[in-house]
Amino acid sequence: MFYIGIDVGKRHHEVGVIDEKGQPIGKTLRFENSKSGSEKLLEFFNQHQLAPDNSVIGLEATGHYWLSIFSFVHKLGFKTTVFNPLQSDSLRNFYLRKTKNDVKDAYLIAQVIRIDSPDETPFIKEDLLKLRHLERLRYSFVDQVSDIKRKVISLLDQVFPEYEQLFSDTFSKSSTEVLMNYTLPEDLLEIDPQELANLLQEASNGRYGESRALKKADQLRESTLNTFGITIGTDVFKLQIQLLLEQIQLIEKHLKEIEEVMIEISNRQKHYLTTITGISDVTACVILGEIGSIDRFERPEQLVAYAGLDASVHQSGDFNSSNTRISKRGSPYLRRAIWQAAFVASNHDPALSLYYQKLRKRGKAHGTAIGAVARKLTHIIFAILRDNKPYEPRPQLDT
Repeated sequence: MFYIGIDVGKRHHEVGVIDEKGQPIGKTLRFENSKSGSEKLLEFFNQHQLAPDNSVIGLEATGHYWLSIFSFVHKLGFKTTVFNPLQSDSLRNFYLRKTKNDVKDAYLIAQVIRIDSPDETPFIKEDLLKLRHLERLRYSFVDQVSDIKRKVISLLDQVFPEYEQLFSDTFSKSSTEVLMNYTLPEDLLEIDPQELANLLQEASNGRYGESRALKKADQLRESTLNTFGITIGTDVFKLQIQLLLEQIQLIEKHLKEIEEVMIEISNRQKHYLTTITGISDVTACVILGEIGSIDRFERPEQLVAYAGLDASVHQSGDFNSSNTRISKRGSPYLRRAIWQAAFVASNHDPALSLYYQKLRKRGKAHGTAIGAVARKLTHIIFAILRDNKPYEPRPQLDT
């Protein structure tokens, strides 16, 4: 049996081969991350008579650069294992620590495959790959919206600092419509109160009744008379606010489109993640996209580590910190989704809310308790995906 290690890079990869005794076979090959490079790799395989029935391949998941080479060797029929550097087991770590000479990474990866004989990495399904790209794009848009909103608030604080107190949500449909049409205090003074009330009624789809809309219009006008905002360069502030609000509207339109496609793809997977309190359709999409195949993980602890929710203990010499924090390694998208779900579950799930309350009574801080709920929730997610069964809360159990 031959063991093939591929060190993955952005533009170039390097491949090396060892035999059953761990001895290198020939020299390593450096090839481009391109079609011509893949043909060069195939020639390398043929040169050393490497085939799916006499060889296994290992490579590390470096960024997103590993996917194309993984797809290529998978189509050739090779048993291939993709390593997440954070999921390396104790034997691999032992081997790395004992390596003193300048062993090429390709040979090192091949040695790990030879010594540990890890399971084959399942090829990610097309739908799950689509989900991964869509949910990551969605998160980038969500963060963009949050950043733009902070900029709008900063501008309003300068030209109309009282405005933020007038609406429970500065970016509600009613408030946004007011800001788009009458951005500055002087703009509001020029409009008839009844006309402003009509705008509020229409923008709120009738949630503002006539009397309430008139009252809100009067409040707006009164605030403009007593505003302490700046009065120079206001035309530029007005332009900035309006353009930023337009950006928010456009991105939120894109978010809606992305989420519709995500949910449509997710529903084809026949999963039971949404039976868990706190996991919405969108959150389930993130979890499915980030995990891929649950067969990648043998134990729930591995999934916890992959999400970066495992504890990070600080120890040095005789000092051993009593405060532990989550490692925050692994997939930040998966960690973010599970953490948000844990926050909801801590308040509403029959079992997990009791677990959260028990931790709080023991003196645990809110964040520490949420982290513990997130880890327990990850165990539940692992079981649901592994067994393909819905979640059944068991609050009677001593957790």
